[in-house]
Amino acid sequence: MAKASVRDGLRALEGYHSPQVDVRVRLNTNEAPVGPPDEFRRDLAAALDSIAWNRYPDRSASALRAAIARLHGVPASMIFVANGSNEVLQTILLTFAGPGRKVATFEPTYQLHAHIARITGATVVEGERAADFSLDPTEVDRVMVNERPDVVFLCSPNTPTGGVDDPALVEKVIAAAPGLVVIDEAYGQFSSWSAVELVREDSSVVVVRTFSKTWSMAAARLGYVIAPAWLVAELDKVVLPYHLDAVKQVAGTLAVEYVDAMNARVREIVSERDRLVSAMSVLDLDVFPSGANFVLFRPRSSSGRSVWQGLLDRSVLVRDCSGWPRLADCLRVTIGTSDENTAFLAALTEVVS
Repeated sequence: MAKASVRDGLRALEGYHSPQVDVRVRLNTNEAPVGPPDEFRRDLAAALDSIAWNRYPDRSASALRAAIARLHGVPASMIFVANGSNEVLQTILLTFAGPGRKVATFEPTYQLHAHIARITGATVVEGERAADFSLDPTEVDRVMVNERPDVVFLCSPNTPTGGVDDPALVEKVIAAAPGLVVIDEAYGQFSSWSAVELVREDSSVVVVRTFSKTWSMAAARLGYVIAPAWLVAELDKVVLPYHLDAVKQVAGTLAVEYVDAMNARVREIVSERDRLVSAMSVLDLDVFPSGANFVLFRPRSSSGRSVWQGLLDRSVLVRDCSGWPRLADCLRVTIGTSDENTAFLAALTEVVS
C-alpha cells in the first residue's frame, strides 16, 4: 500500500516543541508560578455537577463570552473563544490567510504566528525589528508598501524578547496595514498598556488574550479574541462545531469572577520580575527590558548553551532561544515563585562567575 503524501507546503515544516526535563526548578514555558485560588477550585468542582454530560456543550459559549465581555466592557458579540490562544490564531488565519495571501511578522517574535500561517498555505513575509527589538517605523513602511500583507501580526509584550511595543507605532501599523492587524497580548496583563482600546466596530484590528498565564489555567487551554462583531461572525463560520467543551466553558466563566486574585498575582509577578532584572543586571549579562512574565538575557563571556547547561546541571531549566532569528546565545527565564527565582539567581551567579 502506497504511503500517503503530505501536502507540498508542509514537508519542510517542523512541529513546535518545548522539550521538558525533570528538574527541581522549571522556568522555561512562561506558565503561572502557582495555581488558581482554592475557592475557584471548590466552585469549579461544585459546578461540574450541573453539566449535562450526555448533551453537546453550548455551541456559542454564550455564558463564557458574556463574562469575558463584561471584563473588557464590550458587547459579547465582540468576543470569540477557543481552545487556547493558538486555536484562536489558527481560526483567524483560516479565515483571513491561506493560499495566495500574505502574512507579515516582525522578527524575532512568536514562532507560531508564522508556523500556523504556513500551515494554512499563506506566504509569510518577515520584517525586521530594530536592534533593541522594538518596532522599526522604516521597516513597517517597507513591509506595508512592498508586500501589502493580508494579515499583520504584532506581539506585545513581544515573545521571546519581552518588549512592549510603543502605542504610537502600533497605531502607525494599523493606519498603514491594508488588511487585518492581529495584536497578540498573551502577556498583556503584565504590560503598561493594552491595545484593546483600539478595537472598534469599523476597524480590522483584533486583540488576542489567553487564560494560560495570569489566570493560572494553562492546563485548560482557553483563549479568546476581542474583535469587531462582524469579524467574530466570520470566525464562527470557520471554527468546528462544538469545539469548546462544557468543562472549559464553566471553568472560564468562573475564573473571571476572581479578577482581583488575578490582578494580585500579576503585581507579585511584576515585582519578582523587577527583582530578577535588578539582580541579573550586575552580572556578566545583557538583560533585555521586559513587560511580560519572563526575561530574555544573553551571556557576554560564555556561550548561551554552556550557561543553559550549567543551569541544568544545577537542576534549573530555562529556555534556550538561540534558534530564533537574531537571538544567538540568548536564554529566557520565566518568572517563578520567590523561592524558584532565588534558586535561579544563585545558580546563574555560580555559572556566569
